Amino acid sequence: MNIAKLSIERPLNTWLIVLICLFGGLWGYNAVGKLEDPSFTIPNAIINTPYPGATATEVENEVTERLERAIQKMEQIDVIKSKSLPGRSEIQVEVHSSYRNHELPQIWDELRNKINDAQGDLPEGVLGSQVNDDFGEVYGLFYAVTADGLTTREIRDISTFLQRELLAVPGVARVTTAGEREETIYIDISNERLTTLGIPINQVINTIQTENAVENAGSLRAGERQVRLVARSDIDSTALIEAIRIGRPGTTEQVSLMDIATVYREPSDQPNQLIRYNGEDAFTLGIAGAANDNIIRVGEAVEARMEELKSRLPLGVELHPLYEQHHVVNDAINDFLLNLAMSVAIVIGVLCLAMGWRIGVVVGSTLLLTVLGTLLFMGLLNIEMERISLGALIIAMGMLVDNAIVVAEGMVTNIKRGQRAKEAAGSAAKRAQLPLLGATVIGIMAFAGIGLSDDVTGEFLYSLFMVILVSLMLSWLLAITVTPLFGYYLLRQKGDDEDQSADEQQAGERQHENEENDDEPSKRELYGGLLYRAYRRVLLLALRIRIVTVSALVLITAVCLWAFSLIPQSFFPDSNTPLFFVNVELPQGTDIRSTADYAADIEAYILEQEDVVSVASFIGQGATRFMLTYAPEQPNTAYAQFIVRTEDLDAIPALDQRFYRELNEAFPSAQVRTQRLQFGPGDGADIEARFQGPSPEVLRSLADQAQRIMADSPYLIDQRTDWRQQELVVRPRINEERARIAGVSREDITQTLQFASSGIRAGTYREGEHLLPIVARPPAAERDDVALLENRNVWSAAQQRFVPISQVVSSFDTDSEEALIQRRNRVRTLTVGADPAEGYTAAQAFDGIREEIEAMTLPPGYQLSWGGEHEDSGDAKEALAQQLPISLLVMLLTSILLFGKLKQPLIIWLVVPMSVCGVVIGLLVTGLPFSFTALLGMLSLSGMLMKNAIVLVDEIDGQIKEGKARFSALVDASVSRLRPVFLAAGTTILGMLPLLADAFFNSMAVTIMGGLAFASLLTLIAVPTLYAMLFHISSDEVES
Repeated sequence: MNIAKLSIERPLNTWLIVLICLFGGLWGYNAVGKLEDPSFTIPNAIINTPYPGATATEVENEVTERLERAIQKMEQIDVIKSKSLPGRSEIQVEVHSSYRNHELPQIWDELRNKINDAQGDLPEGVLGSQVNDDFGEVYGLFYAVTADGLTTREIRDISTFLQRELLAVPGVARVTTAGEREETIYIDISNERLTTLGIPINQVINTIQTENAVENAGSLRAGERQVRLVARSDIDSTALIEAIRIGRPGTTEQVSLMDIATVYREPSDQPNQLIRYNGEDAFTLGIAGAANDNIIRVGEAVEARMEELKSRLPLGVELHPLYEQHHVVNDAINDFLLNLAMSVAIVIGVLCLAMGWRIGVVVGSTLLLTVLGTLLFMGLLNIEMERISLGALIIAMGMLVDNAIVVAEGMVTNIKRGQRAKEAAGSAAKRAQLPLLGATVIGIMAFAGIGLSDDVTGEFLYSLFMVILVSLMLSWLLAITVTPLFGYYLLRQKGDDEDQSADEQQAGERQHENEENDDEPSKRELYGGLLYRAYRRVLLLALRIRIVTVSALVLITAVCLWAFSLIPQSFFPDSNTPLFFVNVELPQGTDIRSTADYAADIEAYILEQEDVVSVASFIGQGATRFMLTYAPEQPNTAYAQFIVRTEDLDAIPALDQRFYRELNEAFPSAQVRTQRLQFGPGDGADIEARFQGPSPEVLRSLADQAQRIMADSPYLIDQRTDWRQQELVVRPRINEERARIAGVSREDITQTLQFASSGIRAGTYREGEHLLPIVARPPAAERDDVALLENRNVWSAAQQRFVPISQVVSSFDTDSEEALIQRRNRVRTLTVGADPAEGYTAAQAFDGIREEIEAMTLPPGYQLSWGGEHEDSGDAKEALAQQLPISLLVMLLTSILLFGKLKQPLIIWLVVPMSVCGVVIGLLVTGLPFSFTALLGMLSLSGMLMKNAIVLVDEIDGQIKEGKARFSALVDASVSRLRPVFLAAGTTILGMLPLLADAFFNSMAVTIMGGLAFASLLTLIAVPTLYAMLFHISSDEVES
């Protein structure tokens, strides 16, 4: 079937396709969702279980182990990671990567059921487990809110107001805040007054709780109605708390709470998190758009609403953008459109110069319609416009333009041979349509292994496969329909008679077939240019010494494959957003107030630096997840993170190195690390060595050895372990015999110590929807000093008097214990992490220390495994390898079915490994690493190379089939492909130039540019040489 001829004879159908692509593309551009990065599933949930008073070891044995045992029964769970800390268990579960987003709610429901069923096995004192399954929610509109001069209560009201108002904005799915200081009602009770009056602290606590309790007073019948009795406390001020009467044991006397205590309201001195922006106290506001919505429209609507709300906010309240995804996305899309326009302009310009303006317009129009048509299908298939899907269009550019060039070149050649425009278009497209279809399918399948991979990387790159699938198939369809029609309109001559009868047309076709077979001098004139003559001479020489030629190509390929090991490897590159992190870790157990003091000094230092625009400080835990690839730190009072925004991206490397060097020198007790934002999935240290086994002492010994190896390596910096330091504890040695004689229980002693240190929760203060804790404690002068504990008195219920605590406690011993026990799949796991030094990739650093660490002697029952980028990259490659055989099989079968023989596909596949030569040269010259995007470039390159080889082999077969002498057919077919191959390569290489400035795609661009330059030579030299060898074609087999 001659589709091209039908497209010319029935132009209305073809123009309908053009209009659908044109206007559908415009609709798709406006309708499709716009994001920064493709959405991918973060199949993680966190189970938090408080166990107040328990040590980390007790939490591990009594809570974590029992919950992990229940979780492990779920077949959907892949990895269980846990932290056991004093008073708290934190378990993170990861679902198998084969499960997709829509399947997770059911999995989380099953997880909750397992956790609920396990609660009965937990010891008394455990407060109940909470499952957090919105771990992966992204709040791409992220602001810091400062409120100079406002009270904590006013700030809380502003936070509530902003959440309520912004949730009403169309397209907003969630609004969250963090960092608001919670207020507490403190009751500072003098220990001396309690002792003098003989009032035990538990009586004070019980009285406050009783006076402020919510109790059911019952109900009674009043006529036909049931009337509830409400006897609630009316305590709604600190004055009413002060007025509470406390009875003295053994007497009828009562004293007011104000006589023994000071009651006041202030921000909690043990907050969960502290946030500052440029040195001012702040809270953060995170806004998440609805799934598949246009984040640009949502962001603009949120900005407009914020502008309206400013007049309703108190003076001094300011909103500072930390990260505005809609601006990032808008800039990225504008940059893409600019790059695309430049690429199309370059393609058209090169084609106009090489083949004339008509062919430039024909091919350029086809390319533009392909891009617009792809946008149409993206809208129909709900494929968002984001970094990967837009990059896929650039990746596919070479293959997109190649289809149209092959058909256009065939038309020009046929017209020069004397055919009329319609016949030239029909015969050129008909001859190329099957080879181009086969080559297009092979090009698509080259990416199927990535797009259909069932891990998180495959999900991240799924849109790449889909866009390439749509764009390549569309480019083939347009190449055999639109390109012939446009070529017919622009290339037809005045002598062409559109009204010829069918008999006249057939006669004309036979005449031109005879001319084509008989007019050999015209062909020499057609391919008689200087470049053609030079190539013909080189090709004839290569064919005469074909064994030497093939041997040389094999040798060059072998050398380049060896040189490939010299190229640094990386997974995903650093982001081009002008943000970076400064992470500070103080000794484990550091009070959050001390961490805040360190953070204030570091913050002041950062703000003094040139090129720093702003710094946001997060103390006690990480920020709200504002990027999909950002992994926030879980609560830790010894942790602080600074998000630093710079004037531009170029300022980050110098600041990064300076901060790392100077801050570590200025704060020797802290470990300061700098970290760049990264494209793509992955978190934690770049290099991770995991040691697993039962004994913490042995694990720490192994970790020390590994840290020394890493510290001696020039490749690594920031050596650390995830168990951190042991924590100081004070252990009261209770004399059980004396305690029994004194009538003092262990509970009496622990309650006394709790009151003397952090205080005791004495109730809840209700203020509308807000609940404030009431905490009883000694005045500041009587707490936070270990020496004062020995002077405390403990109430003896048996004697109805206070007993010196020294009478029942022999001593207070200072000791250290594990405060952070990490496990992986129910086995204690201590991870030693490090990051590559400046100038080295993670792969280079890993290779530098791997052998020495693996040579360590491990005791029986202990094992070593690797995490970090090595594991992430390995998992991605393993998932790719699972799909790759299917993709390769389809590609192989397609090439075999295309020719119906084995030798032709063998020739095509033999040249594919040779494409590595240009890739190696390009990456070595530029110094860029071979990243995951470079791997995508190699796949694209293999598709383009195979397409060129398929078309050339098909052309050789065609000319031999027409009866031409085999050697002449081999040479003539190769010469006829010179211009299309060079044009496709040249336009693709030049079209990649705009991507060299893109941090995410530059290594891919170099891979395609360098590889394609060499691959073009391979197509024109290696293919005919291999063809001659496999088919035993002698140089004597020429036309007479």
